[in-house]
This record gives sequence, C-alpha cells and structure tokens, in this order.
Amino acid sequence: MKRLFLGLLLCLVIAVQAAAQSASVRLEGQVVCCAECWAEADRTKVEYGSAENLLKSQSCVANGDPTLIAVREGDKFTLYQLEQAKFRLPGKNWLEFVGQRVAVTGAVEKKKSMSVIHVDALEVLAPSQAEREAANVVGNVVDLTLKDPFGTEQRLSALKGRIVVLNFWATYCVPCRKEMPDLAAIQNEYAALGVQVIGASTDEAEDRAKVLQFVKETKINFPIWTGATSADMMRFGLGAALPGTVIVGRDGRIAKVISGIVNQADLKKQIDAMLASAEKTAAKERKKEREQVASVKQKSSEASSVPS
Repeated sequence: MKRLFLGLLLCLVIAVQAAAQSASVRLEGQVVCCAECWAEADRTKVEYGSAENLLKSQSCVANGDPTLIAVREGDKFTLYQLEQAKFRLPGKNWLEFVGQRVAVTGAVEKKKSMSVIHVDALEVLAPSQAEREAANVVGNVVDLTLKDPFGTEQRLSALKGRIVVLNFWATYCVPCRKEMPDLAAIQNEYAALGVQVIGASTDEAEDRAKVLQFVKETKINFPIWTGATSADMMRFGLGAALPGTVIVGRDGRIAKVISGIVNQADLKKQIDAMLASAEKTAAKERKKEREQVASVKQKSSEASSVPS
C-alpha cells in the first residue's frame, strides 16, 4: 500500500510539473542577441539596442549564440532563451527582432541554468533605440563636408537633385569590404537615373595609401570622400559602428538610415520607390504647368476677341 501511495504521489508530482511546463505564459521584454552583450552595461541605466548593439548582434547570432528576451522584474531582469514553437520566424533566426521590445506567448521550461520559452506568438511592442534614433532624422536635411583622396573639398549639399546613397566605411572594417560589390552594383544600375553612391571613409588622413589600395582591391566605382568621424555618423542617425548607410532624397532630406551591411534587394526597393515617387511628382508638375499655359492662352484669346 505504501509503495502504491508513493507511486501515485510521484505520478501526481510529474503531472503537476508537466502541467506547469505546458501552461502558456505571456512575457514582455527586450530581445537580446546574447547574455554577454546584455551584461556589458547596467540595463536599468543604459538601454540596450543602440546601433552598435545591433551591429554586434549580427555576429553573435551568426555564431550561434542563443537569442534571449530580457524581462524586467522590479530592478532586476530575468533572461529567457527564445525557442521557436508555433510562431513562424520571418527569416532564418531572431535577428530582426533584436533590440525591439516584444511580447511573447508560450510554454516556459527550465533547461540546466537557463529558462526557455517556446514561442507560440510574438508581438512587437516598440522599436529598438537605434530604430527610434534613425527615425528622428528621417525628413531632415543634414549636410556633410569632407575631402576626396586628392584633397578637394566635397559637400553633400552639392548633390541636391540626385538620390544619394551615402555609405560610411573604413579600410579596417571587414563587413564594409563585404558590402562594396553590392554598392558598386547599385552605382552601375542606377547612375543613369540620377542616383549617386558616395563612400565616406572614417580612416585618418595619413591613411590615404590604404584607402586607395582598398578602392583598387574592392573595385569601387563611385566617389570616395575621407575624414568622416563618429560625430558625423551620429548626425545622420547612425551609431559609431561601421558600416552605416544613409539614403538622401533629391530634395536633400534623409529618407532612410541603415545600420550594418546593406541588403542589395532592399536597397533597390527603396531606390525604386523613391524614383517612382519623384516621377509621379514631376508628372503632376508638368500637368500643372500645361494647365497654367493653357489658362494663359485662353485668357489671351478671350481678351483679343473683345471688340474695341
């Protein structure tokens, strides 16, 4: 009888634990690329999700680090590892959610020293710090004055009337080297349509030889300006991390801010949309001018037909 009782008690405990694990909960917090990056600062004082954080997250996720959600409980945070369940990721991993505040729903279980939530549903509640900062500069006019490798002063405002893809890079930046072929392809495809790619190097002035060698090795086919700084990048809504790209419209206003490596397909979609919008605006202006000319001619004809 005693054994039977203990057996029933054990079954009850297992059933309770299973029920607890399978119970769906809702957690709200910030998606983090890894525990190490989260622990780099006191997150009750320093917000996670800067442009530098998001850029570093690319390598963390690529290296297989578990993606987490940091849930605040009073003045402390609890980290839960995100594991896909019923929720279908839009990509290969959780990278696009890193830095964002989200609500996830699913069952929680304990695996060794880490709590895991099996995500059945995910809702984005707020953008990352980098996304908010970038959004604040969209629509603004920000000028930039640098020099080309031969010492001639160049100004971004001088390119007003064109769509400018302004890319910040450096010779020592490995991701920068990787994205140069895509930027060169954009220059080739869109130059005739009034699009200009500009490479703004953050290398020191004495590194001119390195810059020219980099241009040669990567077969850059667009103008290179030198002497860009982290402060310049901040003014354009970027962090200090490289690479970073800003798309400037024909009116000189910032249209898009991209932290990290550009995606050629996404970049082309953005440019195509801007070109289509510009053509639509130009068509309206041409129609307005024709109507004004027609109106003037009509008034002139009516005036000349009045007997004196």
